[in-house]
Amino acid sequence: MIRFENIHKSYGHHEVLKGIDAEVEKGQVVCLIGASGSGKSTLLRCVNGLEDYQSGGIFVDEQKVDAHARSIHDIRTRVAMVFQRFNLFPHMTALENVMEGPVQVLRENKDEVRVRAEEHLRRVGLADKMDFYPSALSGGQQQRVAIARALAMRPEAILLDEPTSALDPEMVGEVLTVLRDLAEEHMTMLIVTHEIQFAREVANNVFFLDSGRIAEQGTAEEVLTRPQNERTQEFLRRVSHLM
Repeated sequence: MIRFENIHKSYGHHEVLKGIDAEVEKGQVVCLIGASGSGKSTLLRCVNGLEDYQSGGIFVDEQKVDAHARSIHDIRTRVAMVFQRFNLFPHMTALENVMEGPVQVLRENKDEVRVRAEEHLRRVGLADKMDFYPSALSGGQQQRVAIARALAMRPEAILLDEPTSALDPEMVGEVLTVLRDLAEEHMTMLIVTHEIQFAREVANNVFFLDSGRIAEQGTAEEVLTRPQNERTQEFLRRVSHLM
């Protein structure tokens, strides 16, 4: 569903993506892992045009991603994004946040959207928080609202940029539970994460990025249990030591 062909991306003279080739099949969960600065979040943001790339091609169902083309609007309605810092509208309730995209972007009927938004908030365990403003919600609850907001757009895939890194440890589990449920429903997801155990449990494939390249990719079992690349082995030893 998502294909990367020789992606290069630079900030000035600093090249952060150095020829990325990979594929995400429909219904797969793919986790991007690697040290800070390895290019994971940049690669993710290139998928829906939040970052531009200089050469190569990213394709969503054969439609090329071009941040400067009108077609990027279509890409963004088909591929939703969940950010590390929630990005909720502070002046809107949880329900209003979830409704905003389908009503304002997709121009859907407000009453129909409300029904769907309420269902998604129930789905992420927030049936009793629909009328709460973000300031009255915990970090974990805000992130679950953000996931419900993404789902309300009826996307074909969801991009998640370290969805638990801004949360207190006790709140991480509630967000990971929602993502596990989505994985079981075969929602296509591309997830930047530092939660190695979570990746081991839910990912079909794992890409290990190192200095702007995919140093190793394969099934979660292959990459996280039997890594072949020396850098992957070193990274997993270091992460395991910190856990």
